[in-house]
Amino acid sequence: MSEWLAPQEWQAVALSLKVAFWAVVISLPPGILIAYALARWQFAGRQLLNGLVHLPLIMPPVVTGYLLLLAFGQQGFLGKFLEENFGLVLAFRWTGAVLAAAVMAFPLMVRAIRLSIEAADMKLEQAASTLGAPPVSVFLTVTLPLILPGILAGSVLAFAKAMGEFGATITFVANIPGQTQTLPSAIYAFLQVPGGERSAIRLVIISIGVAMMALIASEVLARRLQERNGLAVRGTA
Repeated sequence: MSEWLAPQEWQAVALSLKVAFWAVVISLPPGILIAYALARWQFAGRQLLNGLVHLPLIMPPVVTGYLLLLAFGQQGFLGKFLEENFGLVLAFRWTGAVLAAAVMAFPLMVRAIRLSIEAADMKLEQAASTLGAPPVSVFLTVTLPLILPGILAGSVLAFAKAMGEFGATITFVANIPGQTQTLPSAIYAFLQVPGGERSAIRLVIISIGVAMMALIASEVLARRLQERNGLAVRGTA
């Protein structure tokens, strides 16, 4: 691929893959926890939490990026805290691109996992509880295998969304080649200069290919896992 792509194009592809991977990794644990809370728990502020989770879906991405800049910029209250205590700087760094991509992809991940939790057979969990299994053990040994297709689908959708994230990323970390320039921002940059169309088209093809492979892989793996879980449920009946 490095022979087909120019160095700047290859850098954008590699950075996008890295950003999308880490965006999924850091958002998966809170995504499972919040999806479970929304699906199974009744508590004050549940609707508010649901609204905040889905807010990036309907809010302009530039607004999300600007809010991230206010909070996690070097003058932001969270940005100062992270830099002073952990030496972590997010604004205008690839790590900031990870945060922006994770925030924008989070609603898709939570929604897919929540639907799988709501569809899981609670009788299996109740049976495990009546046998004396603690809640954590019930979740790890019964619930988690049942919702694995949803976790997988949510992770793949979040990965594809993170690969294509543009508005929040360019607002929060700018468009610095080799540092924060991901696939969408590279396409945007190439379209702004004469003769950049070929590079933009190559990156567009790669973006479409990655998105299609992610969706197909999600469908195939989720179907196989659902078939396996279905056999397991019938085996316990």
